[in-house]
Amino acid sequence: MAVYTPLDEATIRRLVEDYGLGELVGWHGIQAGVENSNFFIETTVRRVILTLYERRVDPADLPFFVGVMEHLAARGVPCPTPLADRDGRVLREVAGRPAACVTFLDGRSVRRATAAQCRALGAALAELHLAGRDYPGARANDLALAGWRRLFDRIGERAEEVAPGLAAELAGELESLEAIWPEALPRGVIHADLFPDNVFFENAGVTGLIDFYFACTDQLAYDLAICLNAWCFERDGAFNTTNARAMTAGYRRVRPLADAEVEALPVLCRGAALRFLLTRLFDWLNHVEGALVTPKDPLEYVVKNRFHRGIRGPGAYGLG
Repeated sequence: MAVYTPLDEATIRRLVEDYGLGELVGWHGIQAGVENSNFFIETTVRRVILTLYERRVDPADLPFFVGVMEHLAARGVPCPTPLADRDGRVLREVAGRPAACVTFLDGRSVRRATAAQCRALGAALAELHLAGRDYPGARANDLALAGWRRLFDRIGERAEEVAPGLAAELAGELESLEAIWPEALPRGVIHADLFPDNVFFENAGVTGLIDFYFACTDQLAYDLAICLNAWCFERDGAFNTTNARAMTAGYRRVRPLADAEVEALPVLCRGAALRFLLTRLFDWLNHVEGALVTPKDPLEYVVKNRFHRGIRGPGAYGLG
């Protein structure tokens, strides 16, 4: 469940009036997601999504997130467009939380992507990267290499509660990545969390990229590595080479990868797997009994990280 801050209908009706959205037709809380409280609102004018930003989101980052969406949407990227209320405010407070309304996007997320959908996603990701090249703002990725070290230091030997030997394995992998992590690849705005529940499709076409609340400035190929981890493994842990080749082909059709990016991709994929392994592990070990969100299994990303460590080169992802 992802409604941490409940609202009543009177509050929703006031918001509809404040945004000049006509008359309220219907509304409900959205159960998907894990970070913020989201509400679907339908009026006689349009459908919108209201997001209340919860405690894990730094309010100082919100202008960057909102600005990125405005910038990308204006350049044709299928992402939500933030709406201003009658007073011109895009960010405001609702029920004691920072909040924003954005446009609703048609389409649906998929549980198991086809190769055609992975190809379309790769192209959409590349289009996002190109559209973000001239975005004037910047935000450091607080879940990059230094952030992984901080997380690992907070987890420590408690990793053994999840799997024997995991603490030593993580320590070795983190030390290895700190020694070989590339630093000179092309950079720009990245989504940094483009999992299947953050992408909408109609058939094989991408209709929406949502949830930009991990967006930051980082190496563009790292964003592709995140997607390879999120979209190209089967439930049994097997790597789907067909989907990976389709995704990288779709990406390269729009934005060719530099030779250095191609060579770095296995390392970037290892890092992306470690990033989600560590955040999941931290949440698993610090889960509050009775909390609304069930933490995700960190061992899924142990399997993925081991796969990336074992490959011989970028050919495993369909790259020559």
